[in-house]
Amino acid sequence: MAMHLQGSLFDQTDEVCLGPLNGLRRTALGDGAWIDLLPGWLGGADALFARLAAEVPWRAEQRQMYEHTVDVPRLLAYYRAGDLLPHPILDEARDALSARYAAELGEPFTTAGLCYYRDGRDSVAWHGDRIGRGAREDTMVAILSVGAPRDLLLRPRGGGDTVRRPLGHGDLIVMGGSCQRTWEHSIPKSARAAGPRISIQFRPHGVN
Repeated sequence: MAMHLQGSLFDQTDEVCLGPLNGLRRTALGDGAWIDLLPGWLGGADALFARLAAEVPWRAEQRQMYEHTVDVPRLLAYYRAGDLLPHPILDEARDALSARYAAELGEPFTTAGLCYYRDGRDSVAWHGDRIGRGAREDTMVAILSVGAPRDLLLRPRGGGDTVRRPLGHGDLIVMGGSCQRTWEHSIPKSARAAGPRISIQFRPHGVN
């Protein structure tokens, strides 16, 4: 299925490049969790979206839900440590994030997971990245978004107010501290979604 992306008024260059990270702004969520946000970190995000949408070997997955097998409502790709990433700018982004958070994280980002939300019907349910070390240790997950904005929602695991951050067109969010253990996040279905979005999630080794 062909996907057409309406370009952002704020991303009128085809040059794919990273800006500085000194504009990151941190929000404390509580219980030791926090998020850092940097809108428009990646220039040329729409050009990168088109490249990734066309060239990444996307796969559709299914999961068991009670007695039924259902389609996972998004396309996926995964790159392990040492794998060649689908665009050199993603290597640059991972290296820049590893350097920026070296003192806090104490280790580099090594893996990259990609999710392709084709339209507003694609989504991801409430979850934390708690398979592996994220279940018991503070860690970080950095998400770079290209394509049309979609809302990322965060809420405390025990219930409470929801935090909403629209992400797209080169925006960066980093979830850190206890965020994966004490908070959950989701991309809900949306009747207002303006177009497709791809997220690139950078994680340290052993965090899924």
